[in-house]
Amino acid sequence: MKDSICEYLNLVMREGEGKKRNRNPRFQLGLLGWRVVRFVGARVRCFESFDVLYMWHVSKSRYANQRLRLNPNTDHKPDCYDDLQLEFNPSLYSSLERYLPPSMLGVSRDAKAQYMRDILAKYLPEGERTRPLHRELYDMHPTSFFVPSFLKAVTANTEESFRSIIAEPSPGVYTFEMLQPHFCELLLSEVENFERWVQEVKLRIMRPNTMNKFGAVLDDFGLEAMLDKLMDDFIRPISRVFFPEVGGATLDSHHGFVVEYGKDRDVDLGRCLSLLWMVWGKRNKRIFVEKLMRAFQIWENLWEFLVTSGRWGNLPWGFVEKVERYLTLNRFTSVGFHVDDSEVTLNVCLGKQFSGGQLFFRGIRCDKHVNTETQPEEFLEYSHVPGQAALHRGRHRHGARATTSGHRINLLLWCRSSAFRELKKYQKDFSSWCGECQREKKERQRQSVAATKLELLRREGESMT
Repeated sequence: MKDSICEYLNLVMREGEGKKRNRNPRFQLGLLGWRVVRFVGARVRCFESFDVLYMWHVSKSRYANQRLRLNPNTDHKPDCYDDLQLEFNPSLYSSLERYLPPSMLGVSRDAKAQYMRDILAKYLPEGERTRPLHRELYDMHPTSFFVPSFLKAVTANTEESFRSIIAEPSPGVYTFEMLQPHFCELLLSEVENFERWVQEVKLRIMRPNTMNKFGAVLDDFGLEAMLDKLMDDFIRPISRVFFPEVGGATLDSHHGFVVEYGKDRDVDLGRCLSLLWMVWGKRNKRIFVEKLMRAFQIWENLWEFLVTSGRWGNLPWGFVEKVERYLTLNRFTSVGFHVDDSEVTLNVCLGKQFSGGQLFFRGIRCDKHVNTETQPEEFLEYSHVPGQAALHRGRHRHGARATTSGHRINLLLWCRSSAFRELKKYQKDFSSWCGECQREKKERQRQSVAATKLELLRREGESMT
């Protein structure tokens, strides 16, 4: 297939000889790319057409120090580049290797990859690429990523070794030292580098959630493989021990991201109010309450915003009363009160200097009971420490206090189990992990025992008479 594409490209080049052409390389690439895709149709994937596109454009360059052959060496068997962290698709390097000069075919794979990387970098417009700043982050290096105590416990892979490093400040919330300070610094630097590039090229990227404008999905700039290793080799063994009832042993996918909080990084309160006002206008009580429960902002700040902005005068008393009611309830002292779309959540503070921003937990709930009361034993306030991790079920209701000074950046990894999600479709009782289901089950058992006692007493009284 690629040979036929190359023949077609040569035909395109011959057709263009002697004709006046647009000298803008991006324009030429665009035209040629369109013609290649049109030629191969649905028989070849997009990246293959771009492979040939780059082959042709690079090989025709008159200004590059590195040179490529005009025609491929069809007898040469190229190396596989799938295991390398490269800027472009590994298939491109395998295809391009056939165009290397004869003197390069016998060198090491790394040398060939670097040679091709240098060539490709010259012809990809600077504004259309982001380069890894710290390449060591893109492969798993346990000894440089994790503190020795965590690495030792995971290597032993026993419940005893895990409990030796883990604290459980509240049922279902596990905290432990995890990341090396140097790793935190590198990851922060990598994220900042990505954010700078996004701003320079004015791209819109997917944010971790709809209520936070500051943060990035780590998979979007190449960290997916590293996060897969993190989940498979380090989080899943711990989850197998502490979260077996929610698929801890079968975690098989993730959503990894960083979020940033601070004085100028918190959610826009006006947007939060607008969302609530829109839902109120629809007179949908259920959705309104759900939005109140899941809003990504603390209620005290929302209340202060409403009072100081003078917005109360334009709001009906029913709306004000509803917000005030949820403000004054002990169970909803803060917003950010939500559950995660995960079976197990890893939350690690990366830094920087900050105050405030505590996590608060309010008990584990299934879908049916997510809006129920919080019991006294379920209250927990957790203060972030850089490098320290909190591990909990995704259905553990939680939120974040305001970061009152500085900036706080956290790494979050939502770990999911497709097997558990499939089984959950056929379950109705979640008393093995839902706090409210457990209380309802105990109450049913208590009532059953009480009814049995009454029946026995009644029969005993009848027999005596």
